[in-house]
Amino acid sequence: MNLLQNPFYILNATPRDNRHKIVELSEERSLQIDPDECTNARLNLTNPRKRLSAEISWLIGVGPKQSAEIIHLLDQPVNKLLSVDNVTPIAKANLLASGLIRVPEGLQTPDDLQTHDIAEYIMDLADAFESVEPKDVYSLINEERVVSGFPEVTNISAIEEEISERRQYYKLAIKSTLDKLQPKDLVEVVTLAVEAATDDGEEQGLILIDDLVDAYETEAQTFLEKEAENIESLIEKIQQSVESNKADSILEGMVNQLVEIVKNWDTVAQPIQVSAKSRGLDHDASHHISLSVRNLAVYLFNKHGKLEFSQKLMNMLQEAFAEVDEIAERTTEDATALDNIAENRGKMLEQAKKREEKWKREITFETEVGRLFKDKLKISPDGVEWKGGHIPLESITLTRWGATRNYINGIPSGTNYTIVVGNNKKYYSIDPRRERIYNRFVDCLWKAVGVRILTDFLEGLREGKSYSFGSARVFDHGIELEKIKWVGNNEVVFCAWNDLVIWNEPGKFCIGKQDHKKIAATLSYQEDDNVHILEAAINTFWKRATKNISDLLED
Repeated sequence: MNLLQNPFYILNATPRDNRHKIVELSEERSLQIDPDECTNARLNLTNPRKRLSAEISWLIGVGPKQSAEIIHLLDQPVNKLLSVDNVTPIAKANLLASGLIRVPEGLQTPDDLQTHDIAEYIMDLADAFESVEPKDVYSLINEERVVSGFPEVTNISAIEEEISERRQYYKLAIKSTLDKLQPKDLVEVVTLAVEAATDDGEEQGLILIDDLVDAYETEAQTFLEKEAENIESLIEKIQQSVESNKADSILEGMVNQLVEIVKNWDTVAQPIQVSAKSRGLDHDASHHISLSVRNLAVYLFNKHGKLEFSQKLMNMLQEAFAEVDEIAERTTEDATALDNIAENRGKMLEQAKKREEKWKREITFETEVGRLFKDKLKISPDGVEWKGGHIPLESITLTRWGATRNYINGIPSGTNYTIVVGNNKKYYSIDPRRERIYNRFVDCLWKAVGVRILTDFLEGLREGKSYSFGSARVFDHGIELEKIKWVGNNEVVFCAWNDLVIWNEPGKFCIGKQDHKKIAATLSYQEDDNVHILEAAINTFWKRATKNISDLLED
């Protein structure tokens, strides 16, 4: 119930009025309004169990004079309710919810209510509810009951149950307001509220904001699924058109259409993406869409040389899907680029010289890490700098990176990020703290040294060298793996490339012999050097279906 439906409001009563006073007020008010309504209000206030619901739905902990002033504000422009302070959290939440449901259809209102106003309103309601503590409400209610002569609440679980009911009411109040808005305004309000509540996905959201996003996602699911089908269909048509040598003017129209559809899809998915990020989760639908479009961009450039169209799609993805964590897929995505290098290495080297200045800009990144004491983190053509130390790019021979999600009682509690760069003499272990810094630095690191380390690795194999990765040893024509034995020393088994399978486990890259579970190696992305390099090489090599992995170096 909202404040204007509350029995205390109906009878002009206060939580400190005793049973006799409530009966008197009921008789007085029955001369002015519906007697049945007054009777029901009296019964609700004199029945201890029903009274509890009315108390928690009221301005509990607020004095009679201030309560009257607050109730009067419900007749004023909605924005004025945001200025109310010095009241208990449960009273503030009840007031805001009562005001929220008064937002009229659309946004063209006399008080010029805008989307950011509604978003702020929802945020304030969520903040107020987040501050509601059952023990505090328990104390406030019993203080009033001692004065009014009603039996005190003896079980705090009854308070918790009623607060849970209020949470459902607040959710309905928010939803009823959003349902009055035009679709475009609704999306904007939810997006603004979620971004503000989660610091753009960097912090865990408030309970009511999570509830809001869950309800929003359910409502938006049909639209997102239908538009996703349209995107996939258009991608297929673009591929068919370029294969049949359609004119660039035709392709341009189709690519522009795809860009607009994906942007529209992302606009609707934006609050879901941000909320998922704040909870330490991936939004699978966003990942699928972004990967499909990226694959199209790679295909258009690698197979047909449509650089302008590829750049347009890539730029759109960078802008639209900034909240989607693609680090886990980065080596697989870059393997496509390596295919292109393997097919025409000489040409790519010439192009690399011309793009040197662009490469320098792309691998240059500088920021400060830490809240109180700032540590400088920088990568550039000169090398990597961290905490006053420096290591040249050309001397870096090992890299590691990964993210570990933490949970408390099954609830995501944050993510730890680790990046390691170095050589056989020294290394730096970098803690970037924030996902944005981690993603950007790893992207720069891969472009700056990843491809070079991979090339050196392949050239070494061609020259007859072998390399250790954990318990595995890699040769040009295969890998030595250990066979696990329960008794005695493990046995070393050589496996040709076509005898192997690979798979992923959380934070790990696994290599094993087909149909032999005990002949395998498990490599940690965060603890074993250059595992990302090895994974990229194997993925690319298997697409070529050659005998030796160093054949990737051939033009």
